Amino acid sequence: MRRITPAALKAAIRDGRELAILDAREEGEFGSGHLFWASPLPLSRLPLIARALVPNPRARIVVTDDGRGLAERAAAELEAMGFADVSVLEGGTPAWERAGYVLFSGVNVPSKAFGEWVEHHYGTESIDALELKALIDRGERLLILDSRPFEEFTRMSIPGGINVPGGELAYRIAALAPDPETLVVVNCAGRTRSILGAESLRRFGIPNRVVALRNGTMGWELAGLACARGATARYREGTPPELEQALARAEALRRRHGVGLINRDTLAAWQQDGTRTLYLLDVRDPREYEAGHLPGSRSAPGGQLVQATDSWIAVRNARIVLIDDTGVRARMTAQWLAQMGHRDIHVLEGGLEGPLESGPWQPEVALPEVETLPLRSVKAALEAGAGRVVDLARSIAFRESHIPGALWGVRTRLDALAGRLPDQGLVAVTSPDGNRLAALAVEELEELTAARVGVLEGGVAAWAAAGLPLAADRTNPPDEACIDTYLRPYDRNTGVEEAMHAYLSWEIDLVKEIARDGDAGFG
Repeated sequence: MRRITPAALKAAIRDGRELAILDAREEGEFGSGHLFWASPLPLSRLPLIARALVPNPRARIVVTDDGRGLAERAAAELEAMGFADVSVLEGGTPAWERAGYVLFSGVNVPSKAFGEWVEHHYGTESIDALELKALIDRGERLLILDSRPFEEFTRMSIPGGINVPGGELAYRIAALAPDPETLVVVNCAGRTRSILGAESLRRFGIPNRVVALRNGTMGWELAGLACARGATARYREGTPPELEQALARAEALRRRHGVGLINRDTLAAWQQDGTRTLYLLDVRDPREYEAGHLPGSRSAPGGQLVQATDSWIAVRNARIVLIDDTGVRARMTAQWLAQMGHRDIHVLEGGLEGPLESGPWQPEVALPEVETLPLRSVKAALEAGAGRVVDLARSIAFRESHIPGALWGVRTRLDALAGRLPDQGLVAVTSPDGNRLAALAVEELEELTAARVGVLEGGVAAWAAAGLPLAADRTNPPDEACIDTYLRPYDRNTGVEEAMHAYLSWEIDLVKEIARDGDAGFG
């Protein structure tokens, strides 16, 4: 197995060639300290997401971990999948730090750091929670726009806010704020999407005063104010009537930041070019994507793509092509990615012309043949005390909803459940991705029990649809066991206020840390 020293990897980061740095730890472990341009590729989910993160099997890949041997296991799996240029960072992150290089805590670090850079570079105006509350109480003309996905918005939001995810803001703003005297306030949970959303509207050139809500919903709660729960106010769907003006403004930003325009012929040629990595990303709302999208494209809603770029794009210096229906959202997203340092980025003209596919994006993976256990059989086994459900959902999703008595686990770490599995009867495995992850875990569970192991027919969704009860327990799994996700402050069961303060300070300090690291390349 090939290895690369920290010094050689540092040089590779700077040589301008394609490079993917993949960290084989679970997201929660990854968040404890990693390389700036590393993307998390958890060993437990590697077969499902590797080809999406690194579409070209010829791409240069370096796999890292914290020295526990996970990188070697991941590298072997990648090579078995056909990736031809895979190395392991010698000594992992401890060796990187000993060499004098910077490790970053947290997740989505390039995007978070970029948000802080944008605020400093453009002088993005912001107001704090108490200032906003005073404006609301005085009845001032203002519009509060929450730039997060709807699922986050409805969980907790600023009272009176409207959900407009970041990639939709410039596209929808004319209809939302027709009065130029209306103050526009953009918020998220913390800082990044507030800053980028507000600056998108400022760069877009609307006549309104636009400000970011400093520290978002966290700042609101730290100021002693109560967030709303269950809000549903959202932008009006469909093509805005002000499309011509919006496209002209977005086109000006595309030109200013050197984003390319390509046609379908060029895209077809690039798709046949095995020497380069190509990302084909549809930046519309996921529901629009599912209704009809270009074959081979992946759903990457524009606001989230900028906020969590490393979740979609692992290969630095790759070709990136963005798609939407009218060109506005693709241009707005592309100009931010260009400023983030992605130099070979383009918008596809007429991106949705021609035959389209429908349905959600699915990973390209060959799943093993496993038994499907009928829902009624699993229910009967559970009632008789002769069965167990193993749920591989994200830990925070498991807390919110799971089959009563189910065990939560992480694939590749299932030996932790060995003493809690029955020796006979049924073990039904489920995962919310259509049981793909569950299918990969069946063989691993069969090594731990003599019980009959299979995937649960229809998963938890089918269980709920059948009217069967679900359980919720915010403490199961406990915070310290949630290695699969980097817990946000409000996901924690203790020390929430302290975690909020620490998180906000961490975001602000990222500007200093990227200066020390020297490889961000923003601008």
